[in-house]
Amino acid sequence: MKRKLILAISVIALGCMGLAFTAVQKTKPWPVPDKDAKVVNPVKSNGESIAAGKALYSQHCASCHGKKGLGDGSKAAQLKTQPEDMSQSKLQSQSDGSLFYKISVGRDDMPSFKKKIPDTEDLWSVVNYVRTLKK
Repeated sequence: MKRKLILAISVIALGCMGLAFTAVQKTKPWPVPDKDAKVVNPVKSNGESIAAGKALYSQHCASCHGKKGLGDGSKAAQLKTQPEDMSQSKLQSQSDGSLFYKISVGRDDMPSFKKKIPDTEDLWSVVNYVRTLKK
């Protein structure tokens, strides 16, 4: 009986350590160079831009970030890091330039979209759409 209790406690402790490790991975800082963070979005956020951004988001981003940007896409569980929840203030408080940079350049599990979405106006439209995902 005592061995079973020790085993159960060990399993729970390992599970907690795994959750803590995942939380550390999730919050890894992603610095953006100041010159990129300060870039102003040249694409007006209007119905046309948001619709274009939504279509591109659905095609390229939803599989990881989820349809509503909650980080719960069909591929999210397969990734080493949890995709950002785009509705949270942590992401929404970032500048448009920072979001554009991250979408363009990518890092780790987040691919670069410079080649997949080569038109910079389209990338800015994705930024405009991401802005609609806030809670």
